[in-house]
Amino acid sequence: MGLVLRLLVLGAGLGVIVGTSLKLLAPRLAQGAIGTTAPLPSAKKPASGGMPLGSFEPRQELVGLSQQWSRLAAAQKDLTASGFLLVLDDGRFAQMQPDRPLPAASSIKVPILLASLEDLDEGKLRWNEPMPLTKEVVGGGAGWMANKPLGTRFPFFEAATEMIRVSDNTATNLLIRRLGGKASLNSRFRSLGLPATVVNNWLPDLDGTNTTSSRDLARAIALVDTGDKLTPRARDLFRQIMATSRTNTLIPLGLLMGMGKDSPDPDSELLPEGITVYNKTGDIGIAYADAALIELPNGQRAVAAFMVKGPFNDPRSAELIRAMAGTVARTLIKGQAPEQAQVQAQAPRPAQGRRDTP
Repeated sequence: MGLVLRLLVLGAGLGVIVGTSLKLLAPRLAQGAIGTTAPLPSAKKPASGGMPLGSFEPRQELVGLSQQWSRLAAAQKDLTASGFLLVLDDGRFAQMQPDRPLPAASSIKVPILLASLEDLDEGKLRWNEPMPLTKEVVGGGAGWMANKPLGTRFPFFEAATEMIRVSDNTATNLLIRRLGGKASLNSRFRSLGLPATVVNNWLPDLDGTNTTSSRDLARAIALVDTGDKLTPRARDLFRQIMATSRTNTLIPLGLLMGMGKDSPDPDSELLPEGITVYNKTGDIGIAYADAALIELPNGQRAVAAFMVKGPFNDPRSAELIRAMAGTVARTLIKGQAPEQAQVQAQAPRPAQGRRDTP
């Protein structure tokens, strides 16, 4: 009986030790710390499974595409251009002066939307939180909110949507103020890894003092789409809002023209090709910009941004952005080598349908 009793006590003790050890080791096993390989950051899987989310990690430069952009820009001596493209799924990228700060115009509304939805995620503001219209934030140019009486209260979701849908400058200023003002917002941009993105003045900022870079704009969109900064719920809101943007005469039209087509409604022509573009433009006459998330026919996603500074109302600025976007289409969609793709002549077009100016 004594032997049996000792065996029972020993067995119970060993069971407790083994169980406790497994409980302590479980997190390390799950993280790949013991005998397994942890998943690469660039191969993150969404919680629901499916395709990897990708990452903002440039790996292999498409040198021919970068050179093609440089040739296009060099042909316009009095224009200053910048461009950046990254395929989130595999790290292929192209660049041309991607870190050069240039007047942001309304393209700065993309990182402002990111910061706004980040605060929504963290419970710092509410989806329907009212924001009062004051004289300080009334902005001219694009949008309709400036025409409402002072004291009118706009819910956050309406201001965020109108900031993108019709590029409402007053809506943007409401959000800048709600996010803590210019200095606080600029600090946020730096913490997000957007060093060239700076708000110096309320919009419309016709002098171009607010700046950003093509890499910053692309990164701001990538931070959302890769799940690095927003929850899936806020990421969906970001896409829904970006999808309302009315102006599609730069990157979307450029992609379509690069495929040898033309249309007054590029988005509807791109959809049957398996291409969806979520973009936000900027135009203050002396500077043009467009930043976009591009869903490609093979299921991959790319972020792209182009910026051009030049003479006031010069149609070549918009044409250059379309031309650079066209080379992206011929490279990523049609599979042509950039060196072989001929630059197609483009007739001058009206600048923008939704300019920041009156």
